[in-house]
Amino acid sequence: MRKKYRPTWNSLKTCAIPKWLDDAKFGIYTHWGVYSVPACGPNGSWYPHNMYREGTEQYEYHLRNHGHPSRFGYKDFIPMFKAERFDPEEWAELFKKAGAQFAGPVAEHHDGFSMWNSETNEWNAAKMGPQRDVVGELEKAIRRQGLKFMVAFHHAENWWYYPHWRKEFDTSDPRYSGLYGPIHNQNAKPDIKWEDQNKPSKGFLEKWRGKIREVIDKYKPDLMWFDFMLGGVQERYRMEIFAYYYNKAMEWGRDVAVTYKGHDLPPGVGLVDLELGRMSELTYHNWITDTSVDDSGAWSYINDVRYKSVTMLVHNLVDNVSKNGYLLLNVGPKANGEIPEPAKERLLGMGEWLKVNGEAIYGTTPWVTYGEGPTKMEIGGPFSERKEVQYTAEDIRFTVKDDALYAICLGWPGEEVTIESLKKLHRSEVSSVEMLGVDKELEWSLGGKGLKVKTPDEKPCKHAYVFKILKT
Repeated sequence: MRKKYRPTWNSLKTCAIPKWLDDAKFGIYTHWGVYSVPACGPNGSWYPHNMYREGTEQYEYHLRNHGHPSRFGYKDFIPMFKAERFDPEEWAELFKKAGAQFAGPVAEHHDGFSMWNSETNEWNAAKMGPQRDVVGELEKAIRRQGLKFMVAFHHAENWWYYPHWRKEFDTSDPRYSGLYGPIHNQNAKPDIKWEDQNKPSKGFLEKWRGKIREVIDKYKPDLMWFDFMLGGVQERYRMEIFAYYYNKAMEWGRDVAVTYKGHDLPPGVGLVDLELGRMSELTYHNWITDTSVDDSGAWSYINDVRYKSVTMLVHNLVDNVSKNGYLLLNVGPKANGEIPEPAKERLLGMGEWLKVNGEAIYGTTPWVTYGEGPTKMEIGGPFSERKEVQYTAEDIRFTVKDDALYAICLGWPGEEVTIESLKKLHRSEVSSVEMLGVDKELEWSLGGKGLKVKTPDEKPCKHAYVFKILKT
């Protein structure tokens, strides 16, 4: 019998990345909450923060549409968050059709509003607003689709999120501390930086831990994802909650994972997440990045949202997997619970591509080199620049599984393609070459310039094209 995990980093780092996650590669999560009501960007989920800060777009929007925040605070949006068209079964079915292998909601954002039926926090979706246990309903629906269930926690930042020093705002009223966080730094200057605020109190930290334990106990998530500011939580509380989670998972008979941003955990503990970023080279450790289906930097739904193309999303997934990474894709539903049609179209487009080419993604491992093509990602040290990259047919990515090597062209290569990286193969290693979605073998030759392949007459799909090289 496995020993219980102890609340020490040495013990916690012995929890390996689950095989199911390494095989899954692709998940979907949702930014949906009270902040979806104003639906104002640029970052919709940060509306609660910026509506109290003069000079921001969201403050000006709030003045025009809801009045001064001293008269209409963030809490006053809660009755408007009705979620009247929220259908968890529809969401889960969409995520399945998109090809995701795990999915789930942001359980609580920085705003302090819990999206589950909480006994720890009276400010929650089951008792206010929708009056529904959003996390619980999604957990059941997502598992019914055969997907793993995840939850995301952003609430460590609640301590720094609201201006408790502004006496005219409801954020400084102790009646609302359950939502806005314990009042502190009451005599601070309006422009105080987060790092100059007091450290979180014992009461805040115990509530932070209590909320997570409640979600663990109620919904048994397969993956817990943590946003920035996890490092602001005392180490003791972090170690205790991770040990609690891992030990509970042993009781359930499940393998689970923790992901986090920044450098808030020691190496080997959990899985690092690169928000909007990707590795520029193949790594020898697993990683994940979260990006969004929108192209507005909004995360949650906003009224003037723009969306990435399906091609860009597919390329993002392929590039990550070729470098030993995974993709967590965000969707922002409307306040009423509808997933916008353009977002659905993107997800279904990814699903169509994965129907044809999923064997080159799921259950694969990176090859000895991630790919070839013009270098496009040199900004930001070890990470790619935090913007989406436009690829061409010259860009090729590699994955492997069993006796197959997959060469994924991020554009149609024309009548033939020469894959230079494969010149390191011996002629006797290659038994056949085909393209996924095409029911015939392709003509090929292997020489000093690489593997030359004659492409099929018709494209089997859009966005990216996979050559399957069977090895003897």
